[in-house]
Amino acid sequence: MNIKSATYLISSPSVDKCPKADRPEYAFIGRSNVGKSSLINMLCNNQKLAKTSASPGKTQMINHFTVESVHEKSGKTNEWYLVDLPGYGYAKVAQGQRKQWIKMIENYIRKRENLVNLFVLIDSRHKPQAIDLEFINQLGEWNIPFAIVFTKADKSTQKEVAAVVKSFLNALAQTWQFLPQSFVSSAVKHRGRKEILAFIDECNQKIKENS
Repeated sequence: MNIKSATYLISSPSVDKCPKADRPEYAFIGRSNVGKSSLINMLCNNQKLAKTSASPGKTQMINHFTVESVHEKSGKTNEWYLVDLPGYGYAKVAQGQRKQWIKMIENYIRKRENLVNLFVLIDSRHKPQAIDLEFINQLGEWNIPFAIVFTKADKSTQKEVAAVVKSFLNALAQTWQFLPQSFVSSAVKHRGRKEILAFIDECNQKIKENS
């Protein structure tokens, strides 16, 4: 799949303010400062699309981007939404505001009917974190389709990244019978871009076939 265009559409404070659910939607979420905006920019080949920041908690709303892509074999175009969600976990904000974020994220994940897949980003430099495992287990209870993206793979050796990925998936295997699809990415080296976009393209094709 080739990205023809990707443009910012709107930032919404709640799921009911989001754009009309008239096309497939793919959302990205992870702990604060996991490299979410950098990954989105890398996927869309536009370094200025999603705002990146060194300070955690920069994304505070539900940010929609309109993406137009071209299927490599058929040449047909697809339009879909890419969504940048606020990070969960650490952020230098008041407790009350953090609770509002959590509720906003939960409402979006559970009520957005055109959400095809939620990409959960995990920092490949760290051993399994309880907050990530708890979030993923919660997705299972809510029956939300998701995939895992291990980010910042350029910050460690391939051996170190592989060890973290294996450790995380082993931790998941304690509560999951079937492990989710997972990808290893690097926004710096564009690693994982082709695989993630191919996954989205495959989902879009299935939706078209079933509609």
